[in-house]
Amino acid sequence: MCGISLILSGIKIDLSFLLPNHTTPSPEFPQPFLFSEEEITAALRRRGPDSLGAKTVNLYFNNNNNNLFDEPQSCVVKSFSDEEGAVENGCGNRLYGELRFIGATLQLRGVNPVIQPLTDSYHNVLVYNGEIFGGVHLSSDSNDTEILMQSLANCCSCTSHEGRCRSSTCSEGSRESVPELLSRIRGPWALIYWQDSSKTLWFGRDAFGRRSLLVHWPTHNDSRLLLSSVSPLSSNQQHYDIDDEKAKVELNFWEELACGVYSISVSPLETDGHLIGKVKKHGWTDTELKELTKWKRTTVEPKPENLSLDFKKALTIEQGIVQSTPLATSHKVLKALKESVKRRTTLNRIYQVLLGNHKREKSAPIAVLFSGGLDSMIIAALLHQCVDSEYEIDLLNISFDGESAPDRITARAGLNELRKIASSRRWNLIEIDAYLTKLTSETQHVMSLINPAKTYMDLNIGIALWLAARGDGWLYEGTHCERVTYKSESRILLVGSGADEQCAGYGRHKTKFRNKSWLGLDEEMKLDMQRIWKRNLGRDDRIIADNGKEARFPFLDEDVIKTLLDIPLWEIADLDQPSGVGDKKILREVARLLGLNEAAILPKRAIQFGSRIARESNRKNFGSNRAANQASAGSVVIYGSSD
Repeated sequence: MCGISLILSGIKIDLSFLLPNHTTPSPEFPQPFLFSEEEITAALRRRGPDSLGAKTVNLYFNNNNNNLFDEPQSCVVKSFSDEEGAVENGCGNRLYGELRFIGATLQLRGVNPVIQPLTDSYHNVLVYNGEIFGGVHLSSDSNDTEILMQSLANCCSCTSHEGRCRSSTCSEGSRESVPELLSRIRGPWALIYWQDSSKTLWFGRDAFGRRSLLVHWPTHNDSRLLLSSVSPLSSNQQHYDIDDEKAKVELNFWEELACGVYSISVSPLETDGHLIGKVKKHGWTDTELKELTKWKRTTVEPKPENLSLDFKKALTIEQGIVQSTPLATSHKVLKALKESVKRRTTLNRIYQVLLGNHKREKSAPIAVLFSGGLDSMIIAALLHQCVDSEYEIDLLNISFDGESAPDRITARAGLNELRKIASSRRWNLIEIDAYLTKLTSETQHVMSLINPAKTYMDLNIGIALWLAARGDGWLYEGTHCERVTYKSESRILLVGSGADEQCAGYGRHKTKFRNKSWLGLDEEMKLDMQRIWKRNLGRDDRIIADNGKEARFPFLDEDVIKTLLDIPLWEIADLDQPSGVGDKKILREVARLLGLNEAAILPKRAIQFGSRIARESNRKNFGSNRAANQASAGSVVIYGSSD
């Protein structure tokens, strides 16, 4: 996990391709900005504690030959003009634009230390936050940022095409384009890349938005273009107005950058003496990835014979009657999930370096966000199968109601079930207790992390995730089960995000099924998956990474998504059945294959309810749960406008 940022100034940004009605102000030097580079750097450093670096690209325009350079020709510019942010000397060079790249690194792969931003002999610059699990070849001891930099350097300089360049005007033949390379990557990523040969800035995030990247498009309040993994605390409550065709609309200073690949091609603008950067969004070129983003299921509506006894055969187990899916289907999902966990957790050389710094000799390199519920139990059981049994596994559990919180109860029960199927493993159930009334400064900090999200529901989830990811709690040890303090040193945190969206785990799925049957359910699940980047993943990435941890999402692996989409919807879920039976039916079958019979019947419970932070928040902010429900607390904004 890394923190990346770009501060672009002195260049007029043309957003007509993305926002036709948006008027971009001319860049101003100097200008009183709302926050400084130091404030951005401080926020990024919490995400990347291993190293911090910065790189400036200055753009010069030569009036004598109309060429654009990133270094002045035959002379050196030493200062900005107070009036126009540009200096001209005898060579005709004028300094117009500045791109300031910042990178803070949490290194989890490779052998040698890596400090971002990376640069190469072609004057390209890269800051990268992500993991490459496929699509680009890496050896076991390679660093994916370094390999990606090498691959990007081999890309064509054209920005007018999506795939391989075959333009007659391009001298680079059939070389791969930047969008084509990024479309091949399997795994979560966000990046900012300066391609010097084309004077083009590339940036974006993966197709499912598993890594955060915020954007501030230039406004009259702040004419810079800003990209950052996270917002600084001082921009927490910044808003501004834009003129729409009908009325003024209040917007957040920051917004989640929509998934995709973007480019800004920089060139001189003759009309007003500025450089202009034209923004363009590029489509995914990989056929399989494009199909996944459409989220189109192979078969949605069952025929009568599909719902025959062969497909709704009842299995009697101690806990009651459950519905089964065909065994081969469950095995396919189990196999895909196991491969996903393996990709995200296989111990390589960097883990050995990390373990050498730990106080406990075989301490846990990987942790699980753990409620003891269906999703986290499946992840924990699969993690056991992928990691050598000599290593410990940390299970991070958060409660705002001590031993009485539902998630604390199920976590302890889940620990016992895991010990039954994996007795050779040392499982560390880390019980993290918190009290909302004592978290004043922490709450303000989390508010800056969830930004631009701003509802009480986002804040409650954010606080619970932030405290859980920190891993600072209690552990029962020894034959007498003494409670001792324990802080997890794991830098990788496995999270069950995406399971409910893909397997009909939310209450609204049941409502939609009841009202509009299978087609309605499919549309609701599709909507959830296509907005998960905005509603969940960016927020959760910022929250967890603030602790110097990297969140990894096994249920959102590309192969897992494809496997689930290839399965008929009625084998994924049967919402005619009670909660704990028909919802996420396919995952309940997977749990039984893993020997998790008790976890297989647990109902869905979101972290804000299972940890009881929602109840405590409602009492604190609304006086009671009833008052909060009447106010629809989940959608009430903490500050600003809800427009």
